Amino acid sequence: MINHRLFSQYGIDTNKDMKLERVCARPFDTLLIDKRGSCFACECTAWLPQSIGNLQVKSLDEILASNMLIQLQDSVSDGTYRYCNEHQCPHLLSLRPDEKEAGPQYVKNIRLAIDDSCNLRCPSCRTRMIFHTEGPEFRTGIRLADKINDWLRTVEHELTVHIGSDGDPFASHVYRHFMANTPVKDNFRYSLLTNGLMFKEFQSKIPHVISNLSRLGVSIDGATKKTYEKLRLGGRWEKINEALNSIAQLKQKHGFYLELHMVVQQENWMEMESMLKLAHSCQADQICFNKIQDWNTGIDLSSQTFLELDEFKEMAWRVSTDPITHNNVINLV
Repeated sequence: MINHRLFSQYGIDTNKDMKLERVCARPFDTLLIDKRGSCFACECTAWLPQSIGNLQVKSLDEILASNMLIQLQDSVSDGTYRYCNEHQCPHLLSLRPDEKEAGPQYVKNIRLAIDDSCNLRCPSCRTRMIFHTEGPEFRTGIRLADKINDWLRTVEHELTVHIGSDGDPFASHVYRHFMANTPVKDNFRYSLLTNGLMFKEFQSKIPHVISNLSRLGVSIDGATKKTYEKLRLGGRWEKINEALNSIAQLKQKHGFYLELHMVVQQENWMEMESMLKLAHSCQADQICFNKIQDWNTGIDLSSQTFLELDEFKEMAWRVSTDPITHNNVINLV
């Protein structure tokens, strides 16, 4: 049953009709699993917040055959997008031309958000250190990891497993367990989002994942020691640079796509051009500049006045002319 109260919390009008001819592929080919086992037919729970089932109660095959999933898919196929968050979803905001058809009716991307453990406590992300090595949340994460791996052993089509939308893949003991036990199959590719600090130390322990890595994202919020260590609490500038050198060498060997991510905010917007230079120096294929969002961490967004500065707008325009930004800077201004 659709939870209309949930949609109201996100400001989503479930009676709308966007009359769109393009069909977004996400509800057809993407599945996100959160740390409670709830499954969602999108990349982000804020974009399509209705759960289609819980992995602690049902199998993934049962969830993927659910009437709820069909109902959400129908709301995209008919062009209404009534359950989608048009205020936040970048695919709807940009109306990407490559999303004209839903494509294959099976999951091609599985996104894991089953553990929020991290070795950093960035003010833009969390208010405290979160690190699970025991207790009920840790045990739930391990059970979910094992159930997902059991399902993956039955999958024969091509599929990409995305890890790191909530915590750090290399800091999390749950994700380490998952990656150490994920089935060795030629039809799987992996995508990781990490702060990079533990990459050099742990990448050799998951050779199958690294050799089949299609995309690696590294989150860095500062291009100088002072700014980086202020915004990435617990991180060290020297260590992240050492990690980037190691990543650049592995990129040459395995050929994965490398992205740098920067949460643009009051304390670091003036380093966007320096971040661009850093991206080039480590042979990144893309740099993603993301505007700071309210993740219930107590940040006063009204203090983020840089967006109105002419200096910022001029810098954003200069940065946007570099092909490595892939025009994502326009989302900031």
